[in-house]
Amino acid sequence: MTIEIHEGPLEASRTLETPAKLSWREKRYLRRRRRVWFEEILGWILVPVIILGCYWLLDIGLNALGTSPSAIMEGIDAIISSL
Repeated sequence: MTIEIHEGPLEASRTLETPAKLSWREKRYLRRRRRVWFEEILGWILVPVIILGCYWLLDIGLNALGTSPSAIMEGIDAIISSL
């Protein structure tokens, strides 16, 4: 005969519960949150690229016309000082 001492009732084993399905509102919220993060990251990358690209195109266009941004600024300063 074996001696087993039970100090209380046995605990029921945990059953593995499947995670509850997300409602359509929760799915929509997650999609919106992911899209906002994606747009934010894309904005931080694209805005500087667009600004540098515009400056580069302006510089090339002015060089094609035979002038430069600094020459235009000097001309504007000359016009303002003559007023």
